[in-house]
Amino acid sequence: MIICSCQRISDTDINSAIDWMRSADPATIITPGKVYRALGKKPDCGGCMHLFVATMRQSDNLEVPAVLRGLKPRYREKDKAHEGRHQGHRISQQGS
Repeated sequence: MIICSCQRISDTDINSAIDWMRSADPATIITPGKVYRALGKKPDCGGCMHLFVATMRQSDNLEVPAVLRGLKPRYREKDKAHEGRHQGHRISQQGS
């Protein structure tokens, strides 16, 4: 099925690029930009990006490498009131 009509990219092309990248470097994070570059193309209008990403997500080789999983800091209850900001983020509070 054609995913990107501007660049003539099919779902088979996307899956082949993902498989190739995963076999070349098992620890790489695969992004739509990397897939386009692997195919020697550039995104044109961006109208296909939703379908492009959905097609990528269907690939078994797209998963995040085990080494990189869980690196995001865990949500802590005390951070809830600050929305991720440090205390004293306002100019009026910095001198206090």
